[in-house]
Amino acid sequence: MNQEKLLKTLLMPIVSEKITTLSAHNQYAFKVRMDSSKREIKAAVEILLGVNVENVTTLIVKGKKKIFKGRIGSRPNWKKAMVKVSAGQIIDVSST
Repeated sequence: MNQEKLLKTLLMPIVSEKITTLSAHNQYAFKVRMDSSKREIKAAVEILLGVNVENVTTLIVKGKKKIFKGRIGSRPNWKKAMVKVSAGQIIDVSST
């Protein structure tokens, strides 16, 4: 796979209360590019963060409809990737 595309696959880690509780089960969440596949996400996490990935689950979060000063708009759709790493390995989300 193209190294440049792998570097741009992961946009940012998702830090929330729910994701923090999942980290006890070796699961982490990342905001990724809409055109990235599960194989690309797995390769990017393994190369950039140096962990072994067991499973990748992706989902598309639909943007909400919003009204601002009487005008209707919408937030953009984005893609979330839930990554499960091997037992005993951790990802320090605060440093990424």
